Amino acid sequence: MYPDADIPVCQLSVQSHRDATYHFNMGRALAPLLPEGVLIIGSGSTTHKLRTMFFDNRPPPAWASDFDNWVQDAVLSRRYDEVNHFYDKAPSAKIAQPLPDHLYPLHVAIGAAGGNPVSELIHTSWTLVLSLTPPLRLLN
Repeated sequence: MYPDADIPVCQLSVQSHRDATYHFNMGRALAPLLPEGVLIIGSGSTTHKLRTMFFDNRPPPAWASDFDNWVQDAVLSRRYDEVNHFYDKAPSAKIAQPLPDHLYPLHVAIGAAGGNPVSELIHTSWTLVLSLTPPLRLLN
């Protein structure tokens, strides 16, 4: 993708006092950079409730897997408006994301992909009740 590893980097901060649609629109504003070869990465986590972390190999609780599965399905099914309103649409959203800033990078990436992008799941895993699902590639 970038064989010379010559990748300009500019870090953006999510605005935790704003909503998901704001972050989606932030991504839309970045979309014109894609044809110039700019790589946009949204790094976050679908579940982020640190007080419930398990330090053994037990499976994730239902609230975590239900929310994670919903996010995966919504993105892969291109239901981006629902993703932007996840607190109203997704099961266990308030438990899985008590503060939404760990999910907002996904909204920026979806917006940056433009239009109605097709998504591809690249990786999914669970570590200490933190889901690392959204390594998704969004193809515009």
